[in-house]
Amino acid sequence: MPRGILYVESRPGSPEDADSYHAWYEGTHFKEMLQIEGVVSARRYAALGDDAPYIAVYELDADDITAVRARIAEAAKAGRMSAPVGVSTDPPPRMWFCREIAVHTV
Repeated sequence: MPRGILYVESRPGSPEDADSYHAWYEGTHFKEMLQIEGVVSARRYAALGDDAPYIAVYELDADDITAVRARIAEAAKAGRMSAPVGVSTDPPPRMWFCREIAVHTV
């Protein structure tokens, strides 16, 4: 089955928003995303460096990665996803859907 990821960079809107931003991501948004067919895991990372974004990586496993993209968009449009809490809109979050092209392991 084809695999891919959804890669998202975002950050809290302000230091005061940080707690609600993290709580929304991990307590609400991840649960919503994992309800979507084809989204099989969700992880977050803190990038290193001054003013570096937080990164969310959603692992996708489906016959058609573009269909997962469409299901995510439909869930948002249908109101099955909550509005982001404490997320900066300046700059706005950046996201990419990526398909796996190679795997190397040790």
